[in-house]
Amino acid sequence: MRLQDRVVLVTGASRGIGAATAKLLASEGAAVAVNYFQSAAPAESVVAAIRSGGGTAVAVRADVRDQAQVQAMVAETEKALGPIDTLVSNASIGFPVMPFLEYPFEAFEAKLTGELRAAFFSCRAVVPGMAARGQGCIVAISSGLSRVPGPGFSAHSAAKSALDGFCKSLALELGPLGIRVNVVAPGMTLTDATAWLPQPAKDAAAQHTPLRRNGLPEDVAGAVLALVSDDARFITGAYVPVSGGIQMV
Repeated sequence: MRLQDRVVLVTGASRGIGAATAKLLASEGAAVAVNYFQSAAPAESVVAAIRSGGGTAVAVRADVRDQAQVQAMVAETEKALGPIDTLVSNASIGFPVMPFLEYPFEAFEAKLTGELRAAFFSCRAVVPGMAARGQGCIVAISSGLSRVPGPGFSAHSAAKSALDGFCKSLALELGPLGIRVNVVAPGMTLTDATAWLPQPAKDAAAQHTPLRRNGLPEDVAGAVLALVSDDARFITGAYVPVSGGIQMV
């Protein structure tokens, strides 16, 4: 129970990596707020799974691109569970996959600003309380595409690269306040977000990975757990690929 007495907010936690992370952190003793925007039923399913295992969880709705909604979400979470000491900024903003020369700037801008608004507003809402208590932990979910781009993913690569830089700045500024900030960067991971990819593409990615398989949401959740636990108390500003070795830093 490495997270006993901890209160964790996981954004975008109704499915995929967010859901797996919420469940794993709850199994280690954390009380978890499962954020969702449109997927109420899946979020409640995650909460039910946590509670059935003896854990504590609540579902909290918010579009994390909206500052007022984020502030309300944090207030609701803290009323139900107590002060938030850990944030997993996982909510990702959808985007079209297409060549740059065909990319409408409006879609590019929506991905870039949406990704940063989600992280910025979430951090701004929880950091003052963390600073007042002299401790806190933030993990942002990035992507291996932030450092190794792929065709058609210009918006995603740019947005996640910006997220990486933002988190390094936070690690520098918030470290003296006792707050750690790290980034987890998944490689090819089998979730709803990658379900559209053809199987040959997934197989090819697995064959180029030293561990010869695609990632699972639970693999990413395990890295998050490692970073938020006290075992990582002297780690901040890190970029941790969870890619089976396809990306080595």
